[in-house]
Amino acid sequence: MIIELPDTTVSKISRALIDVREEGGAVALGRVLTLVIATRHGAEEEAIEAANDASREHPMRVIVLMFGDRDAEPRLDAQIRVGGDAGASEVVVVQAYGAAASNTESLVTGLLLPDAPVVVWWPDNPPAVPSASPLGRIAQRRITDASTRPYESHRLAHLGQNHAPGDTDLSWTRLTHWREQLAAVLDQPPYEPITAVEVRGASSSPSTALLAAWLRLMLDVQVDWQYLPADEWHDGIKSVRLARASGDILLERSSPAIACLSQPGQPDHDLVLPRRTLRECLAEELRRLDPDLLYGRVITEGWQLVGQPLSQEAHG
Repeated sequence: MIIELPDTTVSKISRALIDVREEGGAVALGRVLTLVIATRHGAEEEAIEAANDASREHPMRVIVLMFGDRDAEPRLDAQIRVGGDAGASEVVVVQAYGAAASNTESLVTGLLLPDAPVVVWWPDNPPAVPSASPLGRIAQRRITDASTRPYESHRLAHLGQNHAPGDTDLSWTRLTHWREQLAAVLDQPPYEPITAVEVRGASSSPSTALLAAWLRLMLDVQVDWQYLPADEWHDGIKSVRLARASGDILLERSSPAIACLSQPGQPDHDLVLPRRTLRECLAEELRRLDPDLLYGRVITEGWQLVGQPLSQEAHG
């Protein structure tokens, strides 16, 4: 069910949400958090779809905030989605025009679930310092995505310089399965120290650099990382090579969804390792509302240690 509220106010939206609940169209008692999505017109549906899918694991209220023409007459247009149009959540889409968009925090505070954690997600174009932004100040967790706009080569360095507890990035979340596989390999004999590491991936994938920073921080060895030309590899991480005395361990994607694990003295194994969906990454980030301390160390300490790539391709 979709309820349109043109030329409205925050208080009217809040009243409409209460009316919907009282009429039995939605139940808010089971909502565990409020997710605020700050996005642009035209990109909201992909974010809403990911949030709706994630809500099956984390029932929540989703507030989608967009800004129209800043020079237009002040106006708020809203839309409430519940039931089949909202998964296990209730979705409030708010578009602000003119002076109505000047106070971002006031647009959402009246719509937040009481006594529930707040998570803010910027699918693209995040503020320069997320923790200091109007939305970031009211949130326990702040989610960005370095693989989306703006496409800047120094974006990870900027994230590290401005990191605050509670910040995270979906480029880090996409690495979970890679980190699990590499950790599992090193938990098996022979228990020899790693002497060098090589990481390769697409120039459009900041996850490549974050994986290199994680390995540098965890293994305390030289890590050489390289961006591949766009015509050689289209998306994501291509390979990780771990060198040790008995021979190299190589985990390399042979296709966008399959990676081959090669180890000395063992047959090669094909592993299912596809690029994670937006829904999977968002759902993982919503499982924890405390600061991700490891990500904080990787984006600050690890990034400072890893150095520059062997070759730098244009990002994006």
